[in-house]
Amino acid sequence: MAGRAVIGVIGNAHLVDNRFAVQHVGERNLRAVAEVAGALPLMFGGSSDFTEIEDLLAVVDGILLTGGRANVHPTYFKTEPNPRHEPYDQPRDELALALVRTCVERGVPLFGICRGFQEMNVAYGGSLHPEIRELPGRMNHRMPRLENGEVHPDPTVVFADRHDVQLTPGGVFAQLFGRDLIRVNSLHGQGILEPGPRIVIEGVAEDGTIEAIRIADAPGFALGVQWHAEYDPQVNPINRALFLAFGEAVAGYRTARQRPAALRRSG
Repeated sequence: MAGRAVIGVIGNAHLVDNRFAVQHVGERNLRAVAEVAGALPLMFGGSSDFTEIEDLLAVVDGILLTGGRANVHPTYFKTEPNPRHEPYDQPRDELALALVRTCVERGVPLFGICRGFQEMNVAYGGSLHPEIRELPGRMNHRMPRLENGEVHPDPTVVFADRHDVQLTPGGVFAQLFGRDLIRVNSLHGQGILEPGPRIVIEGVAEDGTIEAIRIADAPGFALGVQWHAEYDPQVNPINRALFLAFGEAVAGYRTARQRPAALRRSG
């Protein structure tokens, strides 16, 4: 168990050239884990067909649930699916929802970003809205596009901070950042509609969209954010604080796991 802590980073189903099935992870997630959280990123397939939760948690010291293009399938929160809101990635849904509950129960550090944040809510009985911008008074939280409908080619524009988030005074996030108001990027269509019973809302956008949550009574790190914190934690103080805290939690969990083995050797 010597060396750096290991953070499992979930994969997303993807077709290359519409033919070759792969699992992929955005490189910024891996860099955030390695360069800011100080851990070894370990990609794992987002499907129970080839990822067993017990085996996975025997290897990793924390879990990062990343964003992804696919929406969480509506049947997981008792809503009818609609072709307009595809694609879906049900193998990831099945694995991630079970993984969330297992990590929280065992105190395994868990950090959810965008889709991962939404999975945390659904895992604890919450619901999602497939197009949060369609609700009265909400802004368009999707990534910026050109007049012809194409995604803006400049990533600094796409990932620019676009709206404020009001944090719960004295809450976990406010203490982590040392402030009650932050500004974040926005690249999502789906969002939390009704929070689950154990979902504690700690950050809300200026239009009422839920942006930061924690799991009530979780014995370990169990935080989620709607924005893409993985984009620039090397230079962004808000996102850096998140990954530093996650890294500290993961390192602490790893140390605690090592103690029983060390005691057995000394005995």
